[in-house]
Amino acid sequence: MAEKRNRPGLGGRGLDSIFGTDVNQFLDDIQNNAAEAPGRKEIEIRIDEIRPNPYQPRKEFDQKALNELADSIRTHGIFTPLLVRKSVRGYDLITGERRLRAAKIAGLTTVPAISVEFTDEQMMEISILENVQREDLNPIEEATAYDSLVRKLGYTQEKLAERVGKSREYCANIMRLLKLPSEVQKLVVEKKLTMSHVRPLLSLKDEDQIYDAAMQVMKKKMSVREVEAYVHDLAGTEVKPQKKKTAVKDPWIRDLEDRMQRKLSTGVTVSKKSISISYSDTEDLNRILEILDCLEPSNE
Repeated sequence: MAEKRNRPGLGGRGLDSIFGTDVNQFLDDIQNNAAEAPGRKEIEIRIDEIRPNPYQPRKEFDQKALNELADSIRTHGIFTPLLVRKSVRGYDLITGERRLRAAKIAGLTTVPAISVEFTDEQMMEISILENVQREDLNPIEEATAYDSLVRKLGYTQEKLAERVGKSREYCANIMRLLKLPSEVQKLVVEKKLTMSHVRPLLSLKDEDQIYDAAMQVMKKKMSVREVEAYVHDLAGTEVKPQKKKTAVKDPWIRDLEDRMQRKLSTGVTVSKKSISISYSDTEDLNRILEILDCLEPSNE
């Protein structure tokens, strides 16, 4: 048996005071009996007693990888127990969905598990962070996971960035992908477009224009730089409905606009002695202010 390390139980505290930033090490410690958890119990349970984790951020599972894992389970069994909690009827799965799915494919009727007593908040936080830290999520799943931590658990963007090991700018930008039309999000999930391809589309005016632009980007197999130039041209035609004589913009100014738009993921206009930055709502404004390091510090 693994040597028991001096880790406190969960109790009613937030997870940040218990496992710091490494949730996977914390889960390994629980599974190896090297960390205490309230109500920890090693059991063998029927697969049909286990309910899927409602907080599981992963929606896409590689079928080939599941089949390979199922073959391994048939031969060697399940080495790492699933983590569950007792519910009114049966058990709620906390971690181990790949193993559970593969066990079903392998024809198992029971699986080894460790039952612990987690609150809904602790279960959600562990489920999301375990997947994020293993880097198993596609960009839309990752954005949804971050959004859940912010909206449901009250994470600030600073705490979110620290917990998932990313910059605040990265977290803010990836969460903005949820503003894309669902059809465009699906293209990202299906890897037909990358996060870098769709981010510039967010500066367009409405969902129809974003969708049409995404179709053109995919059809013409544009590079990221080509997408940025294409979106800039689209936004430019939107801004000047009337035919006017316009002075040729200094190339340095145009380059500055381009760089700021890429940095802020929104429309930017630089004119004589002024800079105009577009934003869609309060959340978007706060995102931009955070990138510019202009938000007031949190009192937390």
